[in-house]
Amino acid sequence: MNSENSDHVAITTPLYYVNGLPHIGSAYPTIAADALARFYRLRGQPTLFITGTDEHGQKIQRTAEELHIPPQEHCDRIVTEFQDLWQQLNIKYDRFSRTTDLRHQAIVNEFFQLVFKTGDIYLSQQQGWYCVACEEFKEERELLADHHCPTHTNVTCEWRDEANYFFRLSKYQAKLEQLYRDRPKFIQPESRRNEVLGFVAQGLTDFSISRINLSWGFPVPTDPQHTIYVWFDALLGYITALLNPDDEPTLANALKTWYPIKVHIIGKDILRFHAVYFPAMLMSAGLEIPERIFGHGLLTKDGVKMGKTLGNVIDPYALVKKYGADPIRYYFLREIEFGKDGDFSEDRFISSVNADLANSLGNLLNRSLGMVAKYCDRTIPPSDSANIDPHILSLIEPVKSKAINLGDRVSESYKDLAFRSACEQILELIWDCNKLIDDATPWKLFKAGKTAEVNQLLYSILESVRIAAYLLSPIIPQISQEIYRQLCLDFTELEPPLWEHTKWGIIKSGTILADFKPVFQRLEIAS
Repeated sequence: MNSENSDHVAITTPLYYVNGLPHIGSAYPTIAADALARFYRLRGQPTLFITGTDEHGQKIQRTAEELHIPPQEHCDRIVTEFQDLWQQLNIKYDRFSRTTDLRHQAIVNEFFQLVFKTGDIYLSQQQGWYCVACEEFKEERELLADHHCPTHTNVTCEWRDEANYFFRLSKYQAKLEQLYRDRPKFIQPESRRNEVLGFVAQGLTDFSISRINLSWGFPVPTDPQHTIYVWFDALLGYITALLNPDDEPTLANALKTWYPIKVHIIGKDILRFHAVYFPAMLMSAGLEIPERIFGHGLLTKDGVKMGKTLGNVIDPYALVKKYGADPIRYYFLREIEFGKDGDFSEDRFISSVNADLANSLGNLLNRSLGMVAKYCDRTIPPSDSANIDPHILSLIEPVKSKAINLGDRVSESYKDLAFRSACEQILELIWDCNKLIDDATPWKLFKAGKTAEVNQLLYSILESVRIAAYLLSPIIPQISQEIYRQLCLDFTELEPPLWEHTKWGIIKSGTILADFKPVFQRLEIAS
């Protein structure tokens, strides 16, 4: 990548498989990627947020056959569902990559030819047990009883004995091990890195990159009787998405601005493909390796693994319809440490969101604006610490200091994808502000005629709330924007205020308040 583009940030979700409707497991990493992209936009860094769909393979072909529709029609239907859900969850992606796009085929063909010329692709016989649901051959030692897939336990693997093209993954064993040593943060969190190190240490074997008797996919450029295997095709969807809309679809154009990708956010079930297969493919083609692969954990519901047979799958459409986007975004990034497995409980969801967004943040803003209306004639008070009672000043200063330094600390959390840590640090400021009101008792100060103290206290609280809202905006954008509106400040999706808004003193004294009301209504369990 050119040095002039070193501040460019490209972020991806997985390219979701379109065999079925999007579920909460696909919404979760997309919310996280959206929050990360919003954070980098606040920092003023050029940011490209990529999501999309993986649309080839035997599983999709069979599903379309069962539905008696062409595979492309099936893919188009499911893609619409993904795009609709992302809109409902307020996901602001820049590119939606589809592996059925003809521009993508041009990139795949060029990449294939590059790797083919190195001698890293060869024709051989593939024998083994194949899981159509995984689109992957399984080793005998991995299988459950009766050759059932260990991931899709209700799927019996199929025996295959056919000619396939292979990629020489084994050739890259040492290079991959060197990559992991040289860049210990390439795979995160540490638990995922350890999984990969353990897998690679067992010894890498070449993997199949083509299929015969499969029409749904791109033909191998050098042998059209074969179809390119889904992973060799799908992983390149990230690179295709880097093309500008008017660019000719060439690798040179795809790589010129946004490459290498800053972070791939993926599920741990596809870790091997992104952290082992993909880097080896890129090495073979002479391309740079992405900066980071981050594998998030799995979700359960009420402590139980979700599944259609159990009837406990969380419907993200129903959830967002009941409760709105911001509470859902907040819960999954606040309550679950990103990278670890997490659980969804509707009771805990409502309790957590009400405690933080209604009782703490929302109530703090509402009572503060109420006091400005009552004690300051609806006018934002001046901020002048001169001639302030030293005791009141000693109560205000620690809160002000925490607010001033919060941006730098929260920034590091966002960069580490530590969304939970970011929320906790912001909440500490909110809790401190609520305590400050209780300790300073502005109603008593006003009654005692201490106008300067009331002014300084209320300005400091409002400015702290503003900083908290700004730093939470990647996670709860709609609530944060409403807080800004009530403070008579602009905050739009197209032109978000930049990182200078983490500094103190943005609220303008003398501004007459607009109408205000609680920014977040307490949730109740919907029937």
